[in-house]
Amino acid sequence: MARHPLAMASGIMPDATPVDLVECAAVAGFDYGGMWIEPADWSDATTRAVKAALAATGLPLLDVEVVWIKPGPADPAHDRIVDIGMELGARNLLCVSSDPDAAATVAKLARLSERAGSAIRVNLEFGLFTEVKTIDQASAMVAEVDHPAMGLLIDALHWTRSGGTLAQVAAVPPQWLNYVQLCDAPAPGADPVDPGAILTEAIDGRMPLGEGGLPLGPLLAAMPAGLPIAVEERSKALRESWPDLRERATRLYATSRQWLDQWSEGQAAPAHSRR
Repeated sequence: MARHPLAMASGIMPDATPVDLVECAAVAGFDYGGMWIEPADWSDATTRAVKAALAATGLPLLDVEVVWIKPGPADPAHDRIVDIGMELGARNLLCVSSDPDAAATVAKLARLSERAGSAIRVNLEFGLFTEVKTIDQASAMVAEVDHPAMGLLIDALHWTRSGGTLAQVAAVPPQWLNYVQLCDAPAPGADPVDPGAILTEAIDGRMPLGEGGLPLGPLLAAMPAGLPIAVEERSKALRESWPDLRERATRLYATSRQWLDQWSEGQAAPAHSRR
């Protein structure tokens, strides 16, 4: 069975600097890092510092985030995020949309894909907190963009809360899937019709892999072999229990790798032993 590499999603450390994100992920043992880019705060000096940290640690970036598409004309800051991601050698760019005009969202994604070319993949994430709420809506947009740089990102929490099914996951063309975001959460968890509860859960209420009620094993089994996993355990409890950033990253890696190793062993076991 192909090994699923692990990445530290940047959202688990809203209190970290860009260099912290690199160094903490590397110290903890992650295969990849994730990078949050605030264009207004990001300078050429930031790029140089992050590139130096990446070179010193040997850590590649799985993704940069977030391009948040909004109503109105295309935002030049989004172009800058694409360019920074490419300069840092990131594999992927994460996008979400709050634009209720689906055609406008598709046009903006197509524009980003053209800019990305073959250097970085553009990934549309869906969720009830955005205007692209379901896997079917996101899949339709990716199909309409129809660009080799365009992909679909599935977050286990958002997929579950939006009523996603394994059949829908299985219907996604494998070439659209560049990585998956995993975390756990309570079952049943936040009320899907309460936007505030959904957002609070997404930012503060996620749990370590295997400690909640999300169908993580079946979801991962439906993914391409060896697909990278970004651990998106955004959690108030994690932040408060592990205020030291390096200790937090190490804790996140340990709990995530333990679950993944146990899941992999179960998948590799003979069918009769899993009954």
